[in-house]
Amino acid sequence: MPLRIRLAICAAGLLAEALAGELTVAAAPRGTPLLYRRIDVPTPLLARADHKGRTLLYGGDVRIGDLTGNGQPDFVVFRSAEGGMKPCFLAAFALDGTVLWQAGEGGGQPARPGPVAIHDIDGDGVVEVVCFFRDPTTPAPPASMANMLVQIREGATGKVKLQAAPEALRACSGRGPNWCHHRILIANLRGTPTPRDFVVKLGDRLLAFDQNLRLLWSYRIRWNAYGRCSAYIPAVGDIDGDGRDEVTGGYYLLDHDGSPLWEKPLGRHMDSVAIAPWDGGRVRAICSGFGHVVDAAGTAILRLGPEAVPHGQEARVADFVPDLPGPELILRYNGHTPQAMVVGNDGRILRRFRLNPSPNNTGMEAVLWHGPSGPALLYNGGMLWRGTGEPFARLPGLPEPAGPPKMGWYHCIPADVCGDAREEVVVYNPWDRFIAIYSPAPLDPAAFRTYRPRPRQYNVRLMD
Repeated sequence: MPLRIRLAICAAGLLAEALAGELTVAAAPRGTPLLYRRIDVPTPLLARADHKGRTLLYGGDVRIGDLTGNGQPDFVVFRSAEGGMKPCFLAAFALDGTVLWQAGEGGGQPARPGPVAIHDIDGDGVVEVVCFFRDPTTPAPPASMANMLVQIREGATGKVKLQAAPEALRACSGRGPNWCHHRILIANLRGTPTPRDFVVKLGDRLLAFDQNLRLLWSYRIRWNAYGRCSAYIPAVGDIDGDGRDEVTGGYYLLDHDGSPLWEKPLGRHMDSVAIAPWDGGRVRAICSGFGHVVDAAGTAILRLGPEAVPHGQEARVADFVPDLPGPELILRYNGHTPQAMVVGNDGRILRRFRLNPSPNNTGMEAVLWHGPSGPALLYNGGMLWRGTGEPFARLPGLPEPAGPPKMGWYHCIPADVCGDAREEVVVYNPWDRFIAIYSPAPLDPAAFRTYRPRPRQYNVRLMD
C-alpha cells in the first residue's frame, strides 16, 4: 500500500477515535480550546514519590516526536539521577498508550527540563533520540559529568546507534543556577540539507557535536555569576543568512564554527534569548536582559533598559497583535512574577499587563493557535492570552498541578498535531501521570494531515 494512503488511513482513524472518545465539539465557538486527547503515561513507566504526605505517581519530563514514522506523535518520558541532572531512565510510548521501549531504571524528577531531543539527526528519514545518559559503571560526584554518555538511539526501538564519552563532556562540572539547565539544541552548523548537529551548554561551557558525535567545537563563557551570567538556555538560528546556524546566550554570539562574532554583557538577568525575525524580516538576537534586540555585529537595535526591564525572565517573539506590523515581543520583565509587557516592532512598549499566576511564574510560550497567518496567542499556566494582554481562554479540565512549585506546573509544547496549520498545545506536569492535547475549535476531519515535527518541538523552550 502506498505510504500516502497508509498515512491518510492512519490520520483518519486517529481523528475518528478522538472525536468519538474525547471531544465535545457541538456549537463550540471558533478557537475555543477543546480537549483533543488525554494520554496517560503507561503505568509500567511511572515512578512514585511522597510529597507533603501525598503519594504521587508521575512520569517525568516529556518530549514529543514521530518516533515510528507513522504520521502520529509519540512521546518520550525520562527521569534523572544524582540531583536531577543525569538522565538514567528513558521510555517511549505512542498516542494510544502503547509502550514502544524503555531503557535504564529508577531515577527521580529532573531538576529542570533536560538533555533529550527527538530529531532525525543523521538525515536518513528515520527519527532518533539524542540524549545524555548516565554511565552506571563510572562513579562520579553529582555535580560532575564524568559519568555521562552522549547517545543517539533509534526512535522506534530505543536501541543505541551511536554512543560516546568525549573528554570535553566528562571534564565539565559545576553547580548553581547556571549549571542546572542542560538542554540539547538541534542545529545546522555545517550547512547540511537538514539540521544534523547539536549544541549543549554545561555551566560555563558550550559543546557542539555532529551527527557522528564528533566534537565540532567548544566555547568557554566568561560571565557566570548569578544575575550577571548569560542565558541559561542558549538559542540557535541563522542570523547572518549563510545557511548555517549561530548560537547566542545574550552575552555572546558564536558563528557556526564556534568563533565569537561578539561578546559583551548586555544587561543583568539575561535569562531568556531567541534568534528570530524582527524588523522587516531581519533576523536578530532577542535578549531578555534589559530588553535587547541585537544584530549579527552586536549593535543594539533596541534597548529598553533596566528601568523598564529590571529582570527579563522570559522573552517570546511572534505576531501577537494583528493590526500592527509584526512581530512583537512579550517579555516577563520583573523576574518570577506575573508582570509582562508587549513591545512593538518599532520598540515602543505597547502595554503592560498581569498574567495569571503560575507556581513558578515561568512557562510562557507563543502558540500559533489561529495558524501562521493569524494572531499568535500566549500560553501561561494553563491559560491562553491575547497579544492585547487580555485573557483568551482557560484550558478546560486541567486539575490543580501536583508536586513542588519549582517543577509542579504545566509545561507547554506547541505543535501542529492535527496537521491543519493551527498549533495545538501539548501540556504536561512532570509530577503527574498524563499528557493533554488541546486543539482550537472547530476540528475538521477533512483538514487532518500527517503530524510533522518542527523545530518548536525538538528545540522546545519549556523553561528559561
